[in-house]
Amino acid sequence: VISITRKERCRYDAFFKTTLPILLLLFNLNDVSGQTAEKEDGGSARGGSEYLIGTGIYDMTGPAAQINFMGYASTSQNGHGIHLRLRSRAYIISKNDNDGVATESKDANVAMMEEASPSSSDLDTKSSLRGTSSSSTSSYEQREAKPKTSPIKCNPSPDSTICFVSIDAGMGSDLLTARVLARLSELLPNDSDSKALCHIENTSISGTHTHSGPGGYLQYTLYQVTSLGYSRETMDTFVESIAQSLLSAYHNLQPGTISTNQGLLFDANINRSPSSYLMNPTKEREEYKDEGDTDKNMVLLRLDGENGRKIGSLNWFAVHGTSMNNTNTLISGDNKGFASYLMEKHFNGKDALPGQGDFVAAFASTNLGDVSPNTDGPKCIDTGLPCDTVTSSCNGKNELCIASGPGKDMFESTEIIGRKQYQHAAELYQKATSTLSGRIDYRHSFIDMSNINVKLEDGKTVKTCSAALGYSFAAGTTDGPGALDFTQNTNTSNPFWDLVGGFVSKPTPEQTACQAPKPILLNTGTAQKPYSWDPSRVPISIFRVGDFFILNVPCEFTTMAGRRLKKSIRAMAVAQLNIKDPIVVIAGLANSYTHYVTTFEEYQAQRYEAASTLYGPHTLMAYMQEFERLMEDMVSGEKSLSGNPPEDLEKEQLSLILPVEMDFCRFGKKFGQVITDAKGPYTVGKDTISVSFHSANPRNDQKIQKTYLTVDKKDQNKNTWTTKYVDGDWSTRFLWEGNRLGISTSEIRWTVPQDAESGTYRICHYGTRKRVLNMVSWAVDSMPHLLNWNGVGVQSVVLQAVATVLDAAITHSYFMRKALLGENVMNGLETRLDAFEGCSREFVVA
Repeated sequence: VISITRKERCRYDAFFKTTLPILLLLFNLNDVSGQTAEKEDGGSARGGSEYLIGTGIYDMTGPAAQINFMGYASTSQNGHGIHLRLRSRAYIISKNDNDGVATESKDANVAMMEEASPSSSDLDTKSSLRGTSSSSTSSYEQREAKPKTSPIKCNPSPDSTICFVSIDAGMGSDLLTARVLARLSELLPNDSDSKALCHIENTSISGTHTHSGPGGYLQYTLYQVTSLGYSRETMDTFVESIAQSLLSAYHNLQPGTISTNQGLLFDANINRSPSSYLMNPTKEREEYKDEGDTDKNMVLLRLDGENGRKIGSLNWFAVHGTSMNNTNTLISGDNKGFASYLMEKHFNGKDALPGQGDFVAAFASTNLGDVSPNTDGPKCIDTGLPCDTVTSSCNGKNELCIASGPGKDMFESTEIIGRKQYQHAAELYQKATSTLSGRIDYRHSFIDMSNINVKLEDGKTVKTCSAALGYSFAAGTTDGPGALDFTQNTNTSNPFWDLVGGFVSKPTPEQTACQAPKPILLNTGTAQKPYSWDPSRVPISIFRVGDFFILNVPCEFTTMAGRRLKKSIRAMAVAQLNIKDPIVVIAGLANSYTHYVTTFEEYQAQRYEAASTLYGPHTLMAYMQEFERLMEDMVSGEKSLSGNPPEDLEKEQLSLILPVEMDFCRFGKKFGQVITDAKGPYTVGKDTISVSFHSANPRNDQKIQKTYLTVDKKDQNKNTWTTKYVDGDWSTRFLWEGNRLGISTSEIRWTVPQDAESGTYRICHYGTRKRVLNMVSWAVDSMPHLLNWNGVGVQSVVLQAVATVLDAAITHSYFMRKALLGENVMNGLETRLDAFEGCSREFVVA
């Protein structure tokens, strides 16, 4: 008996299924027929699949109401509906040691997971993109996605795999990453390679930095102040959705090729701290005179699957997710989310509903620290004049200096900047002909950024500092100014604010000197009440795919800071790996969050980005030193040393976020009943239709992979309805309003797109209500045979009203008791949830 390993068996399979038939063909001993992949869109034939590539997408919108948004730190910016749904877009890339051999068979574990977990839909036939229904039930909710391709027979090795995820969220989180990997391990097959395919060292979860998504998922106190603590609703949804997107990518692994392209995109970003940028050496700035004070270069990966099938793209371009300003209360992926929406719609077909389709397009974040999408620049909103350049203030008031544009409002600005990115990415994609080849590798370390010895170019050794935020942090930026009397470029302290900050943690003289010239407002590094305010141990990593390098950073590098880091790693790749023209990108806000990183020179100006550079003036040099260490380990083949991971604070998390206790409808009304109906007729490309409904709190059911609304078109011949638009579409908006009594209304707006089909339509709303605990009402319902007080009317109205009030009081007491005891108030309440729906009257669009 000859025993062979799995890898050897895979090689034998590859030989007999690929190499042997080719040899037979060459010697005319066998007639092997096949099809050659055609050259598409300027790309190569994309044969010789050196990599295994899987893409996945999953809805991660989270709670659409009442949860504070992460980004602007505005206490008034709580969710009230949906503008664009948020998505997790996952990419798994592995070295193909199987010579492209795949199998059609599926084991029991895979079959079971496919049944339990939706993945990318099979969308080859446009007729399959939309379900039809003769009832009012949303056909969008009825469809279940399935993997497009069969899982590969020979599992990829974790040692030659990278897992990259771009999420429509403010940033990554160390606790989020740990929980995602734990959940993914539960979902993947039981063999050892699959279980460990994506692990802490080869996984990057990078936020696009939208400022219009739910917060409360970072475990440190500073980021929970405006969200009123930890949001389990947000965290649980993010964990499951990101894990499901990675699972989908795993299911869809297939032999494929990766091509690259890059090019400059102008008029899509500006520098919001130009005076700080000018602090950098003139000679250095001259190196980048073609781009100026922001990175204009978009770098794109084109991913093609078996037979050249288009399965995805991934690009990096520097711009903040702040086209939607701090007055917005609708969840939105902002400009990058809209760019992804357009790109996916382009390749999946215009009839494809959002989040459904084989093609996955991520517009990831990079060194966007000082980069704004508001290209009209900052102006004084009281006079219309330009703001003071150095302090970004108007007559000493920072709150009057706001940047906007290029559109007439934030929605149009989001559309313009998003469309520019999409159009540029689509052009780069069509012309991506440089194919990657070579090894896949990675290096990772946890580093203590509060205590790193940094060796400067002059030989002097300095240290990083314990985390602290300066005065200008409170001033905010021109994208979203702060509410208090602070201005940027502040290098002096104030006794009153020093006293206030001292309640958090009083800095020592050594800490003050270390952070100079930053005047410390919040000494977050040593603040521990109720738990840590900021991280000290943070993750960094380098991914390599052939000549392509991804530097995963947990922060926002400014333009010049990012240029220095990329230049350093690029030089090492040339000198030590003999790569002629390496491509190096920064993946920002990945796996954790540590605010900003400026250059030493920019730090001296102490504008917002410098005041938010947590670890002092030598933060950039520390990061560069540590990334150079990782790169040296990659060159030598050595494993990188790593410190301890950050502490897990999940059990210590506090939350003051009130639960949804119950929902009521106005007297005599029903949930889902229309309040304001459609009229019509309406004109294509011109009119906006608004329908409002008696509704309930969206937090009762986040409708993940579903929708709160549909715009349905009627098939007059069959008398059936086909869903054309949902709440993830650009043309729709879902707006929710509720009061403390649990009474809610939802408004659905649909701006008829230019390419909408003429016909008969309806707008439907889907929700879930939470009933009160029927303690007293149940007793009253059993009383009619005991009590007859001059007819049933008085009893029905008066007693039921009293019973409802008492039940509401009991329900409220029940929730408060569980909350005070620290119990999960959501446990056991599923039985109190009732789904409802309602539709407008039919209306004509022409």
